[in-house]
Amino acid sequence: MNHHLLLIIGLLLFCSSCSQEKSNEQRMLDDILQEGTYTIPEEAAENLDFSDFGELSELEQHLIDAGLVDIKSVLPEVYVDLKYSSEDNFFGQDVYGDLQNCYMQPEVAEMLAIAHKALKNAHPELTFLIYDAVRPLSVQQILWDNLDKPASVKPLYVADPKEGSLHNFGVAVDLTLAYQENSEALDMGTAYDYFGYPAYPDREQEMLKEGKITPKHIENRKILRAAMKAGGFSGIASEWWHFNAFSKKQAREKFEIIP
Repeated sequence: MNHHLLLIIGLLLFCSSCSQEKSNEQRMLDDILQEGTYTIPEEAAENLDFSDFGELSELEQHLIDAGLVDIKSVLPEVYVDLKYSSEDNFFGQDVYGDLQNCYMQPEVAEMLAIAHKALKNAHPELTFLIYDAVRPLSVQQILWDNLDKPASVKPLYVADPKEGSLHNFGVAVDLTLAYQENSEALDMGTAYDYFGYPAYPDREQEMLKEGKITPKHIENRKILRAAMKAGGFSGIASEWWHFNAFSKKQAREKFEIIP
């Protein structure tokens, strides 16, 4: 066999190998596009370097160390918009920094999953949009110290850190309803953290008569309250968005304040 023939055979074999490799890569890409995930072979995973993915923030690691869970790990279909990780809150300051995930006690997350199931059964097009859950006592102190109100009225806006709040135990959640398809929040009549009677559940009929809120606002709030009640939560008189999983007495017996 002459050298030219050997060279041709070698090239054919090489191209065949390249074609097979390309085919394997194409199949991998097809799997990713169709399934949304790709399982990395164990022998390849051992050599991966995840350092470029970044480290958890100090606050997030603190919450994990305290035994709290990220609600998205339990309910991936809910939306999260932590208002205190932005300046879109009642006193215009970001106090959570890099924290974007929402944490709460595992038992509370399970209760919220039950509430979410009840919501989906009644209104499949809706989901929860969570604004806040656990609030470490250190952050509560920041809110208290930076609130530009007289000390006598501060407790109307923020719980006194000396007393603590159910947020500090990780057993309270602030949330609203949103459309599953686009995360657009339903109109509840007021913004989150609105301080005034239009936000008070126990003043809804009065505010309706005065034209401060509409029947649709009340209807939306009732949908939220019904779902949360199904999960074992209770609301409060002054904030349509706030729900407690336990009383303060129960929280003190079951959990520790998150410092």
